[in-house]
Amino acid sequence: MISFARQRLGRFLPPFLSRFAQSLFRIYYNMGDCIFCKIVDGTAKADILHRDERVTVFRDLHPAAPTHILIVPNRHIDSVDQLEEADASLAGHMFVVAKQIAARENLSDGYRLIVNTGPQGGQTVFHLHLHLIGGRQMRAMG
Repeated sequence: MISFARQRLGRFLPPFLSRFAQSLFRIYYNMGDCIFCKIVDGTAKADILHRDERVTVFRDLHPAAPTHILIVPNRHIDSVDQLEEADASLAGHMFVVAKQIAARENLSDGYRLIVNTGPQGGQTVFHLHLHLIGGRQMRAMG
């Protein structure tokens, strides 16, 4: 939404008004100081691999494997615990995009999808995100 505003309004507004409009969008959509929201709205840099109206996909800055990609919803949702019934299609879309990106990254031998929830679940950025990890043999879990 913010990137839409920047693209559409940025041409017509002076820079200080454009920044003000972005701030209003951030407040309205409860985006606060979230680094992933800043990546989604284009105010923080990232290696963007895919973007559509529902999700943004980019490479993790601190990869845990040769391929470590994050799929984040464009709308700020803190974690899985904040998902609602109406978000079911968004969650499904995240997995479909993960499959498409895995194919594009040549992970045909396999990959892992991880969602951390809450501090004890290992979540460090409180914006729902799906890790796509691959490019090496993963240890078995369970």
